[in-house]
Amino acid sequence: MQYGICHLSVMPMRSMPDQAAELVTQLLFGEHYKVLESRKNWSRVKTVFDKCEGWIMNNQLTFIPEDEYLALESSSSPKYVTELISFVEDSNIMVTPILIGSSIPDTSSLPVTFDGKTVQGEQLKEKLVKTALLYLNSPELKGGKSPFGIDSAGFAQMVYKINGYHLLRTAESQSKQGTALSFVEESEAGDLAFFDNTNGEINHVGIIMDNNYVIHVNGKVRIDRIDHTGIFNNDLRTYTHQLRVIKKIV
Repeated sequence: MQYGICHLSVMPMRSMPDQAAELVTQLLFGEHYKVLESRKNWSRVKTVFDKCEGWIMNNQLTFIPEDEYLALESSSSPKYVTELISFVEDSNIMVTPILIGSSIPDTSSLPVTFDGKTVQGEQLKEKLVKTALLYLNSPELKGGKSPFGIDSAGFAQMVYKINGYHLLRTAESQSKQGTALSFVEESEAGDLAFFDNTNGEINHVGIIMDNNYVIHVNGKVRIDRIDHTGIFNNDLRTYTHQLRVIKKIV
């Protein structure tokens, strides 16, 4: 088994070994992964944090030895970047831009200097909405996890991850975590609201705010009203998402 770490600001992970294939998710700087299969130009990898599988280009691979991988895997409290954009500097004084939610790993295979702001460990629940607001107006991108393109589940995952909590990668899988609440009125800021399509499949998630508002991704990261029916878009004067369940994770 081989192991790797993301040394770039953001790397695409695709459903097939083809640059035109669907974007499954993205790797941010400092994320580590297992290499499951290697081909001439592509490798199939599995992320450690959320067990996502997909293909990345071999010219973006950076391998790490097993002992470093195991040390990263056993780290109970990684450091996560809290600024939208910051920079790391390597031993050759080469600068790499990194994005909010990137991790700063303590490993010799990725020796960098970082002077920006980080957070470590579980934060207070009230910090979740404050973090979510940093992504406001980020464009929607299926499979995205960065302020330059993000989907609803990636948005929820990154907000929780930065604050020290673990969410899976899809809205459907996230909806199986935590404790269900019966009514919107029972929820607190930071709880998650899940929405389904006409087939009853959960395909959307948002983060509850105070006073019956929700921050979520619909074209962009935006704030809308929420009630027992779902999300009401005041610009369109209509409901855009049908509420299925509210979950308390923290």
